[in-house]
Parts: sequence; structure tokens; C-alpha cells
Amino acid sequence: MQATPTPPARSATELTTLNRDFYDALWGEARLVAPQRFNTWPLVCDLVGAAGARLEVAPGLRPRLPLEDTCFLDISAAAAQVLRAQGCVATVGLITALPYADAAFELVCAFDIVEHVDDDETALAELARVAADGAALLLSVPLHASAWTVFDDFVGHRRRYEPADLRSKLARHGFVVERSAIHGMQPKSSRLLDLGMWFLTHQRERAMWWYNRVIMPLGLHGQSRLTTTPGWIDDDGVDTVLLVCRRQGRG
Repeated sequence: MQATPTPPARSATELTTLNRDFYDALWGEARLVAPQRFNTWPLVCDLVGAAGARLEVAPGLRPRLPLEDTCFLDISAAAAQVLRAQGCVATVGLITALPYADAAFELVCAFDIVEHVDDDETALAELARVAADGAALLLSVPLHASAWTVFDDFVGHRRRYEPADLRSKLARHGFVVERSAIHGMQPKSSRLLDLGMWFLTHQRERAMWWYNRVIMPLGLHGQSRLTTTPGWIDDDGVDTVLLVCRRQGRG
């Protein structure tokens, strides 16, 4: 029987440095992709219509919320600089220390970020703190420790979530899952993934060029329609889940 792969042992400082270096390099060579190009846009429009102030944490140059009137926070100075050049309000910072007041936002978005953080309890606590009572949280995370790959190592993941554990964590921080969907664009072919990892490791600049100018546009073009399900989806074999959560009242 094949052993379940495990994440590498890294300190919190090492993990933060790895993530900052990786994404500064990625976003330094990338172009901003407008949120309207993602299959999440219809869902986002639905949520934005019922929300006031909004925050997106760790958008990089792939923001999902509208550029106008959204506060953005990212670990990458390169990403923040590009967002500001588009007229966005963008701050460099960490999800574990959000520089915003309590209950400041009615819509909070955090795609593919809490799995990168050593202390995800603090990250979720911060998301809960800045979310007003009744606010929506749009969250995506990778599932199933058994699905760990070299890609998770390379991009600085700390963990993949077991569904029951994730639901418990969210509940502890006052979030109830309202809807969910299959999400993500990681290739299913292990050979294709291994090839991509080889190029990222041995020919990084060339790999980044191909990713930003060829692979990413093709991935956007080939997106399937996002279909949400009330409550929690059947997550068997699901690599990444997208969740629409609701912040319960503090009292």
C-alpha cells in the first residue's frame, strides 16, 4: 500500500518567505486577469449585489471581486503595485494580521490562501473579525491530504483539508456553509503535472512565460460553468472546493 504523502516540515517564517518569494516572482512576470474572465463572476455579482464594503485577501493578479470599490490585501508587493496602477486600493500585508476594523466588511473573499498559512486558526479568526454579522465569506481551499502532490510543496501549501475538519474550523469561527462547488484548474494528469514541475524547477523563466501567456489563457477559455450546491457538495475526489459561507451574529 502506498503511503499517504505528507507536507514538508517548515517553520512559519520559512513558509511565509517561500510564499512571498514564489508569488513576487510569479506576479512580477504576470498580467492582471480581470475578474469578469473567471467562472466565479456570476456568483460574485450575486454576492456583490447584496453587500456593502468588501475585501479580497491574497488576490495576486487573479482577483475575483470587482476592481472598483474593493479593498485588496496581498503578501506580494509586486501584485499590490499592479493593482494600484489599475486604480485599486491595495495593501501589502498578511491574512493573520488584517489591518482593518472589526466588522468592517459585508463581503470577504479569500481564494487559495488559508492552506498557505502555518496558523490557519488565526487566519480564520481574522476573516471572522473583519466580517460584519451576516457577511458572506467566499473561500476556496484544497481538500484531502491523500491528494498531496509536488505542486503543493512547490507553491507553499501547509496543508490540504479534510472536509469534516474544515467544517468544524469554520463553525468555531462563526461561519456556516450555505453553498459549495467544485473549483480549481490544477491539471488532473500526473504526467502533465510532473512536466510542469520540471520546467518550473529547471527553466523557471521559460515556464513562467508559458504559464502566463499560454497555459493561463487556455485554462480560462476551458473553464466549465460554476455550479453551486446548497450546503456541502459530495467531495469524493474533489481537489479544491469553493464555499459560500455566512458570518453568524456575535451575540
